[in-house]
Amino acid sequence: MKSSLPGCVGLANNCGVSAKLNCCATTTVPGGTFNRSNDAASPATVSDFKLDNYEVTVGRFRSFVAAYTQPMIATGAGKNANNPSDLGWEEAWNTSLPANAAVLNAEVNCDSARQTWTDLEASNETRPMNCVSWYVAQAFCIWDGGRLPTEAEWNYTAVGGSEQRVYPWGATVPEANAALAVHDCRYDGMANCSPLDVAPVGSVIAGNGKWGHSDLAGSMAEWNQDWHSNVYPSPCSDCAQLTTSTMRVYRGGSYNSSSVGIKSASRLGIAQTTRSGTLGFRCARSL
Repeated sequence: MKSSLPGCVGLANNCGVSAKLNCCATTTVPGGTFNRSNDAASPATVSDFKLDNYEVTVGRFRSFVAAYTQPMIATGAGKNANNPSDLGWEEAWNTSLPANAAVLNAEVNCDSARQTWTDLEASNETRPMNCVSWYVAQAFCIWDGGRLPTEAEWNYTAVGGSEQRVYPWGATVPEANAALAVHDCRYDGMANCSPLDVAPVGSVIAGNGKWGHSDLAGSMAEWNQDWHSNVYPSPCSDCAQLTTSTMRVYRGGSYNSSSVGIKSASRLGIAQTTRSGTLGFRCARSL
């Protein structure tokens, strides 16, 4: 089924291991209560929400670049309807976005050895988009009718809710291959890291999560909405860390992460202006 989302209009159904699935597919995650990072001291509850099955692809991002202007996101857009504390897009964030589409195009050419973006449509269209800052990722998701997932939503999906999975697929530790996850630079079957270790999204279905989401471990680390803190917000419902800090949360590990780095409990923070060849994103949608 074709999608009416702005980033998906006219986009081919060529994702997943069959290269025939909708790259913009999104699945409802039934809410519940769980322990953040599998820590019984950090419970949280999330309401039902939708989360993209796949990381945002190069092809999907290409439509955003074509439509892009710096002030394109309205103040207040992208609020999480389940969280009254979420004010949505802040006008001040516009100054942290690229000045125009040409600058955006230049910025996503951030790492000649590892970037997935190509200025012209090529063979990378179903690979996960990287080299985007938190601001650009959030702007894309809002433009596309969603928002970045909260850390609780992302983590809840990765652990399978109350199942508290060690990895999205369960407890099995991935070996030095890509049978369960695109990790440890093993996707191309060689020990050394190369651009060929960045797989098309959804290439390893054995590693899918409980609700069918792909690449929650490995592939690209993924931006979350929250500011990073060493202490989670107190036990809460539909919460996010919205108190300004110096870093934003990213989770899931990337294609060059070890089996430890892609555990569902793994979490890190980095400056929101960071653009990296190992950092991508997917979008969430409130119900």
